[in-house]
Amino acid sequence: MAALCEEDPSLERHFKGHRDAVTSVDFSRAKKQLVSGSMDSCLMIWNMKPQMRAYRFLGHKDAVLCVQFSPSGHLVASGSRDKTVRLWIPSVKGESTVFKAHTATVRSVHFSSDGQSLVTASDDKTIKVWTVHRQKFLFSLSQHINWVRCARFSPDGRLIVSSSDDKTVKLWDKTSRECIHSFCEHGGFVNHVDFHPSGNCIAAGGTDSTVKLWDVRMNRLLQHYQVHSSVVNSLSFHPSGNYLVTASSDSTLKILDLLEGRLLYTLHGHQGPATCVAFSRDGELFASGGSDEQVMVWKTNFDADYGDVVKPQKYSSSVDGTHGTGSEMDCGIHNKKTKTQGSVRTHEQQEEETSLANTLEHIVGQLDVLTQTVSILEQRLTLTEDKLKECLETQQKIIQNKTN
Repeated sequence: MAALCEEDPSLERHFKGHRDAVTSVDFSRAKKQLVSGSMDSCLMIWNMKPQMRAYRFLGHKDAVLCVQFSPSGHLVASGSRDKTVRLWIPSVKGESTVFKAHTATVRSVHFSSDGQSLVTASDDKTIKVWTVHRQKFLFSLSQHINWVRCARFSPDGRLIVSSSDDKTVKLWDKTSRECIHSFCEHGGFVNHVDFHPSGNCIAAGGTDSTVKLWDVRMNRLLQHYQVHSSVVNSLSFHPSGNYLVTASSDSTLKILDLLEGRLLYTLHGHQGPATCVAFSRDGELFASGGSDEQVMVWKTNFDADYGDVVKPQKYSSSVDGTHGTGSEMDCGIHNKKTKTQGSVRTHEQQEEETSLANTLEHIVGQLDVLTQTVSILEQRLTLTEDKLKECLETQQKIIQNKTN
């Protein structure tokens, strides 16, 4: 890594314990723990307090390809090449429940933001949605024609996005269970996809070494980055929505400034491919894993105080001068010109609007439930009426036969 100024990301810690490539990393909500999955068939729970030892969870019969903490931090989901999903309690005992989720390798697991649902993606070309409680199967989405590498819920839980080796990124409506759009601009397998924190756009990376961002309201390409020299394996949005970190087989992590549409930092740490990367829930840290069996924890530094207005950035000597192409990000990220004109809403206004939107959404949801209930009752009533009519007709025939 080049000489860094104080605002550059810094390597804080690295964990050794896996015996094969690390495939997935995720922080618990309070940053007390970090989970990693590996080709060695194990999960490791790393405690961020230096004096606390790590836990190794054994249960999967083959490589663990994906791990994620539930929003509350009380559960960890993992998916494996053994075709199962496990839900673990991240304590010393490491107890888990297991269910056969797919007929092939499970590549991706993701909790909805309310923690009630889980979406899984597999080499059997399907995406499945489950209840977390009792792991009840809800429905399947199956329009991909090759392995599905990744599937994610939108922050509001209304959409699902998936990426596949069929070179497409698909957007699904969770309620109608229909594919509402396919993005076909990638020139190779699409390894990873995720929603921007606003829910208005998505980012994807794949074997064509590019990172692309699309607006999901207009279904148009917003930004396109050609900053890696090899496969993009993983990416993660900073919670402010202003930055994106990517991990590549070129052994680097890259941090993209989405406001400026440019590469901000190139980080060297892993020997060999960087396979996975994830920001903590507050954006203060990010973790990366590699085929070198190492898990690294980085301090973000560059955006310690991300409020509504982002402070001007200092670009260090480690910045590559590659720019993203495409229009400015308008999916919840305000460009800097807009900010200086003072047209940005205050944080309180945004919170009020979000709160109101959530309340309205809850009311609409309740109305949907009531409508469904009434519909079911109507169906039952019609069946009862039909049955009663049938009984009366039968009775009438019996009486007629007796009188004859």
